[in-house]
Amino acid sequence: MSKLVRSLTIPFSVLLIAAVGFSACGGPSGGTSSSTTVKSASLTGAGATFPAPLYTKWFDEYHKLTGVKVNYQPIGSGGGISQIIEGTVDFGASDGIMTAEQQSKAESRRGPILHIPMTSGAVAVVYNLAGIGSGQLKLSGDILADIYLKKITKWNDPAVASLNPGIALPDAPIAVVHRSDGSGTTYIFTNYLSKISPEWGSRVGNATSVNWPGDIGGQGNAGVAGQVQQIPNSIGYVELAYAEQNKMSWATLKNKAGNFIEPTLEATTRAAEGVILPDDMKVMLTDSGNAEAYPVVGFTWMLVYVNQADKSKGETLAKVLWWAIHEGQEYTGALGYARLADSVVTRAENQLLSIKYQEQPLLSR
Repeated sequence: MSKLVRSLTIPFSVLLIAAVGFSACGGPSGGTSSSTTVKSASLTGAGATFPAPLYTKWFDEYHKLTGVKVNYQPIGSGGGISQIIEGTVDFGASDGIMTAEQQSKAESRRGPILHIPMTSGAVAVVYNLAGIGSGQLKLSGDILADIYLKKITKWNDPAVASLNPGIALPDAPIAVVHRSDGSGTTYIFTNYLSKISPEWGSRVGNATSVNWPGDIGGQGNAGVAGQVQQIPNSIGYVELAYAEQNKMSWATLKNKAGNFIEPTLEATTRAAEGVILPDDMKVMLTDSGNAEAYPVVGFTWMLVYVNQADKSKGETLAKVLWWAIHEGQEYTGALGYARLADSVVTRAENQLLSIKYQEQPLLSR
């Protein structure tokens, strides 16, 4: 991996140690008393890089408030799903919904597993084109799919040029960058392309890891961002926070209503409006019908078992996540994520209240 790619890797919190009473954070009590103090419990988690900037901030702030430290490894959603199934972490994190096979494996080992929504975010389509600033390049979903299918191979292809009159597109090959690891960002991106392009849906499909038609792989959001920054005439997809932090140019995408929208926080929030939310929160937000919505948006979830094997760890974990869906939401906007709507928070609360140790709930209101 290049020095540039390594330099883009975001540092993350290290190993957790003590936990203290959660009442200082305004959350529910564990057991029967709000003054209950949880004994020291170490927590570890792994998974999505998509929300990693936010999770880093959350765990740092929560540590300042309570003394709890969280060791979160941003290894990609595929890795997070694998590790929670194997039981090597206390929680997983994913931007993709577990497959039926993955869910079955998890439940056969430790019982029901929850998808608890934490926030939603946009996947920005980023590019490296000399003289073309951020937001100036316009793309539609079908053209984006054809670029990733390697059907459109040059920037000045008539299909791209027709959307960009007055833009001097180079007569150069398009270097297409994708994730090389199992990724929830990929899950969101390919979910969108599958909705837009029947050919994409039949040839490549929607998953955390797919058989890409070609070109360049990058490890994590940081790896893709680094590749796009290094390679002239390239295109890739990264979580919005990575695009903002690295001052990358992003495309304006045509949404379902026919409007060209940039991946702003407001346009990200709009994507969740009017969506029917199931109690288990396994729902995708891509290709929203909202006329003001950016089209490549998704929830990101914490993967947590209902039945906890360790009471102290289970209670600590439930309290950390309760804080995240309440007080923690104050940190979302500054990092480019959308705060959870009240209707989503209610469902997330119900999920957290269902977490148990030996059939006894670990949280109570």
